[in-house]
Amino acid sequence: MSLPGAGPGRPGERGSAVVDFVLVGGLLTLFFLAIVQLTLVLHVRNTLVDAAASGARYGTLADRGAGDARERTVQLIGVALNPEFATDVTTGETTYQGIRSLEVTVRAPLPVIGLIGPRAVLEVKGHAAIQP
Repeated sequence: MSLPGAGPGRPGERGSAVVDFVLVGGLLTLFFLAIVQLTLVLHVRNTLVDAAASGARYGTLADRGAGDARERTVQLIGVALNPEFATDVTTGETTYQGIRSLEVTVRAPLPVIGLIGPRAVLEVKGHAAIQP
């Protein structure tokens, strides 16, 4: 005995596979784009940290100074990302964990949509010990 309205020709079920496909496809696309954006944010952050630390180490060499550290950091960020990420780079001497060190601070935009985002939200610092 079959149920009333059950069978291959039920008019209420026509086209539902297409709707399901579109909705699930759209949801999966949003998840994929969110993961790609998160990966981009982490890449930008790690690149800025590396540039700040490399610039700080460069500035503590025997014949270099804080200005050289800033220039090196700006150069590395400009090559790796975009010169717009290197507009706010500062240097200064500080005591870091009891050791006199050079600190390079980079404030850059947080990429929200692609590389576009609010300015000076992402702040990273790099340190290097100053040789006595």
